[in-house]
Amino acid sequence: MSRRGFLKWMMAAFAIVAASFYAMVQLLTRLGSDRPYMSAGESGASGTSDAYAQTSAEAEEEKPIVSAVPLLSFFVLSDLHVSVYDESTPRKLKNALDQIAHFDSPVDALLLGGDLTDYGMESEIKSFESIIASYKLPPVYANMGNHDYYNVWIDDNGGFSRDTFPNGKTDAGSRARFMKTFQIPNVYSDVWLNGYHVILVSQEAYSQEKPEVGEGAWYSDEQLEWLKVKLKETTDGKPIFVLIHQPLPPQGEDGGSHRLVRAKEFRNILKPYKNVFVISGHTHQDFDNGTSHYSKETFHWFTNASVGRTRNTQSGVEKSQGMYVQVYEDRVVVRGREFAKNDWIEAANWTIPLEKAKI
Repeated sequence: MSRRGFLKWMMAAFAIVAASFYAMVQLLTRLGSDRPYMSAGESGASGTSDAYAQTSAEAEEEKPIVSAVPLLSFFVLSDLHVSVYDESTPRKLKNALDQIAHFDSPVDALLLGGDLTDYGMESEIKSFESIIASYKLPPVYANMGNHDYYNVWIDDNGGFSRDTFPNGKTDAGSRARFMKTFQIPNVYSDVWLNGYHVILVSQEAYSQEKPEVGEGAWYSDEQLEWLKVKLKETTDGKPIFVLIHQPLPPQGEDGGSHRLVRAKEFRNILKPYKNVFVISGHTHQDFDNGTSHYSKETFHWFTNASVGRTRNTQSGVEKSQGMYVQVYEDRVVVRGREFAKNDWIEAANWTIPLEKAKI
């Protein structure tokens, strides 16, 4: 064999060895991969086969989709106590509503948790209605507190009079005036907001009809049966929000004055349901004073502060507080708002993971 022939033979042999080595590397790479082989007729432009794309899509479908933005957001304002005798109460309400009307995050609704006025007088109710109408607000919903029945204490001269109680007034009259303001057929109501159920239970009677309940929240058989029916409407495990005014007594007890009277039955009604959030008012407790504003029972219970008269131990410091609720797919975030400072309250910031519904 000539020298030139030998060189050609060596080059051919080297090319065969190199090609074999390359083929072996490709085979080993494919064996170590989850990707299926690409047939001669498939295009490599996408870098994957149809079968692989389908597998990836199925894997994506199995991953839980968690919302990065809230699916529902609303404010809860309790104990406004709009008064014709205390100029600070309408001023504080106006300040809070102005912030809500210009809030930089979504506000889908405004819930008012009772004690809208101080004495339930016509002059106070008209003042409240005028203030609400002055702002571009989301839909407004409310329940009644004990002070919304206080007109029975007011005599013909506008003074507080126990001696002439009920001063020609009735609890029925207070209920009728509240229903007229909010254009609802009863003092308790419910609404669906972005697919979430909000239930507003309401005090149905006061001292003129039921003097034995004092300042407590009395609910009728009819309202409690209605509550049972409304709770059953949520079947997918989404959170349900229940607004009350007076707080609950200790577990295992019924309440008296300043408490929810039929508390044992109320708790039993809520017991079968996951992800129920109860929000009460009445106590006026400052979010910043170290008192508890959240407790976990079979439901989550939050106690709101007050817009009109937050209990404040700091002399010379005005406070006016409310609650902002954001609902995500997997959690509920509750934050306290200090309207007097137009700022969040660091001590009032809760994130509650939601329990998954059993399918």
